[in-house]
Amino acid sequence: MPELLIELFSEEIPSSMQKQAGKDLLRLLTEALDMLHPTHAVAYTGPRRIAASLIVDAEVPSHTLSERGPRKNAPAQALEGFLRKHDATHEDLILQGEFWRLERQIPSLSARCHIANILPNLLYHFPWPKSMRWGTGSSFTWIRPLRRILCLFDGQIIPFSLTRNNDNGHGLHATNQTEGHHFLSTGLLTVNSVEQWKQTLRKHYVIVDSDKRCQAIIDGLNRLASYHGLSIVPDMKLIEEVAGLVEWPVPLIGKIDPIFMNLPPEVMQVSMRINQRYFALRYADGHTAPYFAFVANIIPSDEGKLIIKGNERVLRARFADAQHFWNLDLKQTLESRLPVLEHITFHARIGSQGERVRRIVRLAKFIAPMLHAPVDLCERAAYLSKADLSTSMVGEFPELQGIIGGYYATHDGEHTHVAQAIRDQYTPHGPTDHVPSHHVSIVLGLADRLDMLTTFFAAGEKPSGSGDPFALRRAALGIIRLIRENTLRLNLTQLLTYAAENLPASLCKSFDSTVLSQFIIERLRVQLRSEGIRHDCLTAVFNNATDIDILQLLNRTQALQEMLETEDGSNLLAATRRATNILTIESKNDGPHHGTVNPSLLQQKEEHALFTQLEHITPEIKLALHEERFTEAMHKIASLRQTLDNFFSAVTVNTSDVHLRLNRLYLLHHIVKITQLIADFSQIER
Repeated sequence: MPELLIELFSEEIPSSMQKQAGKDLLRLLTEALDMLHPTHAVAYTGPRRIAASLIVDAEVPSHTLSERGPRKNAPAQALEGFLRKHDATHEDLILQGEFWRLERQIPSLSARCHIANILPNLLYHFPWPKSMRWGTGSSFTWIRPLRRILCLFDGQIIPFSLTRNNDNGHGLHATNQTEGHHFLSTGLLTVNSVEQWKQTLRKHYVIVDSDKRCQAIIDGLNRLASYHGLSIVPDMKLIEEVAGLVEWPVPLIGKIDPIFMNLPPEVMQVSMRINQRYFALRYADGHTAPYFAFVANIIPSDEGKLIIKGNERVLRARFADAQHFWNLDLKQTLESRLPVLEHITFHARIGSQGERVRRIVRLAKFIAPMLHAPVDLCERAAYLSKADLSTSMVGEFPELQGIIGGYYATHDGEHTHVAQAIRDQYTPHGPTDHVPSHHVSIVLGLADRLDMLTTFFAAGEKPSGSGDPFALRRAALGIIRLIRENTLRLNLTQLLTYAAENLPASLCKSFDSTVLSQFIIERLRVQLRSEGIRHDCLTAVFNNATDIDILQLLNRTQALQEMLETEDGSNLLAATRRATNILTIESKNDGPHHGTVNPSLLQQKEEHALFTQLEHITPEIKLALHEERFTEAMHKIASLRQTLDNFFSAVTVNTSDVHLRLNRLYLLHHIVKITQLIADFSQIER
């Protein structure tokens, strides 16, 4: 089958936008070429180009275009507009009921013509998050000035241009030519296939596949580090960013001046990463090594000596700034900085950082006894937790908040656990970060996130489907991980209620703890889904919970899932649903049927057996649930399966005898009520 290759060659594209641009190009092409049945779609991205290759059919088959048009009595202008839109005539219309319908046979069209027709409009509407205009005479925009379009179908140029109407499209049109490396190659390169395009560019020092550039960077850095007996501090995001800055990666290694080795390793790493895209190195024991690695985009003639010296000089200046901030900050204690927090706004509707600290302190004092943590240390950690926000170092490197506070707390002579808690307060940041395990750190982490969630929800700043600017989903997941991975038994409902009591008066009335509880549980569902656990079981258990104890919910969820995976559990679920459906239908007639079962009206042995078993196991189930013997409770409820099956097989619930009918409906209600002690079975997916 024919292959399609399109390459859009421009001036330098920001690294952060390349990956999404490649995805967008593939998506737009596969959608627009749907009638050509595209397969083997691959995107290629780099500093100066985005490209895509696809395998497609040779032609668009003939087909019938059928579309409903305006009503028959619609104004003439509406009908004429409809015809113009589809390039149709009145002869193509038929009257179908009250509407005109366009029915037209579309002949087959070669893929070359179809592609040439759709590409200009696709490029004019390409969804860059930001784009620019350049030159004159065209409204066409791109992320950076677009210089060249390569478009081949089965080795031949697809003839199209961006010129349309009075727009010159910057004179851009499709060719079979591209360009190699910005510095290591000259002239235009002619290509005739996807494979030859990749090979030709590689010979001219361009690796078109971003994943292969990443791997080349990883291999090169590891080789250099190993030569010095070191290892690279893992940083995949930085590798991907650098891969978007270079076409032909050449890793190099430089030395760090010993006078800067007293800086905290986090300061050094962040300064190197943010300012220069350098990689940190470390010894086998984990200590910071006096070296840094970086990636050049040229092949140096002197083994990189001149480039390395230049980068060492730049890094020396960066570290000198960091050392100045460090020494300046150490002249003040964290505690002396607290008054400044009164003038730092946390959120316009919520108040200052100083007010926030007071709320966190109250929460920490409330939580500490629950975890048997020292209240005085938890209070102190909370009191100093945000003081580093006023430091020069955090002002320069906001990524270091908390970490820097931990260092400064140690310098000030604060208790080790206080300094560690300040350092750990924002962890875990993501799903793979370590989770603090010391009680003081846990208390501060919970207090910080609980305050954040309650205040932002009360201020109406809930996350939407399209965004979460205050990282509230991450905060909720942080609470869940702190609780789960430290096996904490906490009543989250109680904590949220207490946190709400500390809200600013202007926000108290607008806070709904139920909404926030559901938000946290939804985050838990997402986490469980990623772990392969049935989230519908969590929903079923949560619907019956009066308080949110995450560990208890998870234990009940696990026990319920295990029960439903058995034959008895599966059949019990079906029988319970049957009972619920009967009650729902009959309740519309003369319900609800919440009465007490009269044993003297039980006539058949199957209903006698069911009633007797229910009377026997109900107190046992209640006791097992109270004592959190959830698996045992599930076994007992599952033991109803056979008795319930026998009941439905032999007993007619809707008998003509009114008294017998009501008594049997009361029995069904008893069944549903006892299962609801376990979970809301209506939430279980089939």
